[in-house]
Amino acid sequence: MEWNPGFPLSIDAKYHKDLPRDIQFDSEKGVDFVLNYSKAMENLFINRFMHMFQSSWSDFADFEKIFVKISNTISERVMKHWQEDLMFGYQFLNGCNPVMIQRCTKLPEKFPVTTEMVECSLERNLTLEQEIEQGNIFIVDFELLDGIDANKTDPCTLQFLAAPICLLYKNLANKIVPIAIQLNQVPGDENPIFLPSDAKYDWLLAKIWVRSSDFHVHQTITHLLRTHLVSEVFGIAMYRQLPAVHPIFKLLVAHVRFTIAINTKAREQLICEYGLFDKANATGGGGHVQMVQRAMQDLTYTSLCFPEAIKARGMDSTEDIPYYFYRDDGLLVWEAINTFTAEVVGIYYKSDQVVAEDQELQDFVKDVYVYGMRGKKTSGFPKSIKTREKLSEYLTVVIFTASAQHAAVNFGQYDWCSWIPNAPPTMRAPPPTTKGVVTIEQIVDTLPDRGRSCWHLGAVWALSQLQDNELFLGMYPEEHFIEKPVKEAMARFRKNLAAIVSVIAERNKNKKLPYYYLSPDRIPNSVAI
Repeated sequence: MEWNPGFPLSIDAKYHKDLPRDIQFDSEKGVDFVLNYSKAMENLFINRFMHMFQSSWSDFADFEKIFVKISNTISERVMKHWQEDLMFGYQFLNGCNPVMIQRCTKLPEKFPVTTEMVECSLERNLTLEQEIEQGNIFIVDFELLDGIDANKTDPCTLQFLAAPICLLYKNLANKIVPIAIQLNQVPGDENPIFLPSDAKYDWLLAKIWVRSSDFHVHQTITHLLRTHLVSEVFGIAMYRQLPAVHPIFKLLVAHVRFTIAINTKAREQLICEYGLFDKANATGGGGHVQMVQRAMQDLTYTSLCFPEAIKARGMDSTEDIPYYFYRDDGLLVWEAINTFTAEVVGIYYKSDQVVAEDQELQDFVKDVYVYGMRGKKTSGFPKSIKTREKLSEYLTVVIFTASAQHAAVNFGQYDWCSWIPNAPPTMRAPPPTTKGVVTIEQIVDTLPDRGRSCWHLGAVWALSQLQDNELFLGMYPEEHFIEKPVKEAMARFRKNLAAIVSVIAERNKNKKLPYYYLSPDRIPNSVAI
C-alpha cells in the first residue's frame, strides 16, 4: 500500500496485529512505542518535568537536571564540549548523521562567503579559493528543509525550521571546524553569514540551528527513509517473490527479521497523524512526510552502495581526511559482507547465465524496482540482474543497509542527541536575521521547552536500545542452509568480522571519543528497532 503519496510502498497492514504471524514480533510489548516512552521517562527520572510542558528552562545548567542521572561517557563529553567548534565539526564525520558532509569544489552562488570573512579561520595563509583547490574546504547543505512546514499541532507553541548551509575547514591538525554558517538558502541582508569571529552567542545560536537541522534530516531521511523504509521494500519483495527454499531467501531472511513489524508499529504510533513524533519535533504534523517525498528524488541505488556514496561526496581519501571512522569501519564491513555474498552466489550460480535465467530472482529484483522505487528510472535500481558480480553487490546493498548502515545511524542517538542543546528537536523562535543581538536568554527561549525536551529524551533513549534477543551480524541461528560449503562460508564471514572487531577495539583503546557503532559485535542483523 501507499502510506503517503510518493513514499516507497509498504506492507498493506494498518496495525501490527494484522500482519502474518510469522513476521510479527515475538512479543509486541517489547516494541510498543507508547509503553517504551513511558518506561524511558521512568528510567530517566524525567516524569516530574512533564507537566511543565510549555515552560522554558532557565539556562543551560538547567538542562543538566534531567541529564546528569542518565549520561554516559560520550553524552557527558558532548555536554561538556558541545559549544566548541571542534566538537561541532567532529559530529559531521562520526556523530549519528555522518552522511551529509562533502568536499567543497566550488562555492555555490547562494552562499557568498569571501576570504575576508573567514580569514581569521584559515591557517595556511591561502585565500579561500586556494583552500578549496587544495581540498581543505567542506560543505553541508540542508536545502532539503527549505520550505518544509513547521509543526503546528500545538496552538500554544510556535515552532520553526531553517535550511542552513555550513562551510567547514580542515585545519593544520587535520580536524574539521566550521568557518561560516548561513541559516537560509537565499542570501540577503536578513540572512547574514555567521562567523566564528562574531559575538559569542551569535555564533553559538547559528551552530545550534545547524545541529537542529541535522537532527531533522537524520531522523527522517538518513534513519527512517534510507534504512527502515528501504529495508522494508527488500523484505516485502523477498516474501512475495522468493520461495523459502530459494538460496537468496535463505540468505536474506535473517536480515529482514522484524523490519516489517517495526515499521508497521511506527506507522501506527510514531510517525502517524497525532503520533508521538508530533509531540516534540518541529517536522512533526506533516513536515516529515514532505521531507520523505522530496528525498525520494535522491534515493538511488548507487547512493546505497557504501563505497560509491563516500566517493560521491569526495570523502574517500584516508590521507586527506584521517579521522573519518564511519568511512573506515563502514568500508571494512562492506568488504566483509561483499566477500561473503560473492562466496554464496558462487556456490549456487556456476555462471552468469544461471543468474540471468533464475526467474524467481529476477522477479524479486523487479519487485523492488516496480513497487519500492515506483518504477522510477532515475533511481538507478536494476530491473534485472545478469551477472554473478552484480548479484553479490545487490545482496551486499540489502544486507549492509539493514545491518551496518542502520547501526551507524541509530545506536548513537542517545550519545549525541540526549544533550538537548546539541540536537534540539524543535526551535521556538525563528532564526536570527541580524547580528549582534543574540543573548543567552534568547537562546534558552528558542530551545525546546521542558515537556518537549522530556519527550525527545525518552525517544532517543528508547530508539537506542538493543532488542532483548538481538542477533548480530554473522549470526544465523535458524539453520536455513544445510549445505556444507555455505556453512564454511559463514564461518569465514564470522572470522572476518571478528578481525574487524579487533581492529576497531585497538584503534579505540586510548580514544576519549571512541567510535564503535560499526563494530560488527554491535551491529544487529536487521532493522528491528
